[in-house]
Amino acid sequence: MSKVSIRFFNDREVRAIWDDENSKWWFSAIDIIRAINNEDDYVKAGNYWRWLKKKFATDNIQLVSLTHDFKFQAPDGKKRAADALDYDGVQILAKNFPNNNAVRFLDWFNYSDNTIDGQSKKKAYTFLQSNLIADEDIGTTKSLQQIHAYIFGGLYDFAGKIRTKTISKGDFTFCVAQYLNDALNAIDKMPETTFDEIVDKYVEMNVAHPFMEGNGRSARIWLDLIFKKRLLKCVDWSKIPKNDYLNAMMESHSDSTKIKTLLQNALTDKINDREMFMKGIDYSYYYEEAE
Repeated sequence: MSKVSIRFFNDREVRAIWDDENSKWWFSAIDIIRAINNEDDYVKAGNYWRWLKKKFATDNIQLVSLTHDFKFQAPDGKKRAADALDYDGVQILAKNFPNNNAVRFLDWFNYSDNTIDGQSKKKAYTFLQSNLIADEDIGTTKSLQQIHAYIFGGLYDFAGKIRTKTISKGDFTFCVAQYLNDALNAIDKMPETTFDEIVDKYVEMNVAHPFMEGNGRSARIWLDLIFKKRLLKCVDWSKIPKNDYLNAMMESHSDSTKIKTLLQNALTDKINDREMFMKGIDYSYYYEEAE
């Protein structure tokens, strides 16, 4: 299975596939067109891309790295070979794009990934191979601490440590620090044999919010581990739109109906699919990006 990465520009996927032989990423040309033009329609984006290639040929602009050797998932769910560009090819495409929208795209594309999010995301990608969590610990606060410590170790001095300060987001205050350990002990004892029980436990852990930062990214991995252990399922996070997820989680402390519906409809049995896990990490971090 190829290593796949997804980043988001204008809320559009920009997918890339890793080339082991040449040690570089190849980026979907159609995704780049859709991102720059803010285009919903894949057909229109494809037509524009074909027109643009002809224009570049006429103008003697050479996309020397253009290849058709990699498969990306099409709108119908099937994987098909599609045009892809390496890093240098994307630079040429964006710099010669017929409108000014490409300037902002290029700034985004060339960003330095040395932020805490960028570095922790790289660690999260490797979590699946870590075998860090013992089966008997899945679903416990201990396992969530281990996940958090793995992802944010060396980036936050509180990685894996339960917070001692009360925190809030917007108008909502998470579990008051002095009651947090009691709340976590109660969560550890919650049942997790059915879908509803698992999501109820996830919702309560979200209300507890045991870390100063990085709760959502850690808890979504934690949730997938429970689903995998108990139901032989995991979440295809790409099926859950960002705003739908955030709104459902905001409501979940009083009514978990929406988040349960979103998660139920996104369950898949592809629990050992590395690409599914990688895609899940990409979407998980996308949920945390500021608007």
